[in-house]
Amino acid sequence: MKKLVFLIAFFTLACSSVFAQMTKEQVITEWKRAKVYTKAYLDAMPAADYTFKATPEIRTFAEQMLHLADANYFFLSTVSGKPSPLGKASAEKTIAQTKEATTKAVMESYDFCIGAIESVPVADMQQIVTAEGQKVPKAVLIAKAFEHQTHHRGQTTIYLRLKGIKPPNEMLF
Repeated sequence: MKKLVFLIAFFTLACSSVFAQMTKEQVITEWKRAKVYTKAYLDAMPAADYTFKATPEIRTFAEQMLHLADANYFFLSTVSGKPSPLGKASAEKTIAQTKEATTKAVMESYDFCIGAIESVPVADMQQIVTAEGQKVPKAVLIAKAFEHQTHHRGQTTIYLRLKGIKPPNEMLF
């Protein structure tokens, strides 16, 4: 078990390091791809099932996606210094758990991320910022944000499967 935890931690660190060394254009391209991929997941879930929970103790499908949006705003606000359009509000707590409202909120969070990354000069990507009590370069925080949205989108795969829906195919490029 310790070996597995080490390997997961090593892989996560290696991916973040590679992501942080990409050109700004490559990073923006990856965020645009992630937006399209997430939209495919949002489109795949029927409107009637946005409040579906795989088990009682976890988030609904909509809450998972809205949590993803909240984190997108948090991380990229920290990187860019631009305030979240939601202010101190939480999408997960304030946006209706409908297909239309959730999709709109999540897509807007990706637009915010892409715009925030575009606004940060390349020379500033190694500036240190603080998030969740950790001091990291802006480039690394962008990588962590990307990892987070990937994680939560991936969690929604089981929601689709439990509803008998084939999840969208992997979109690596």
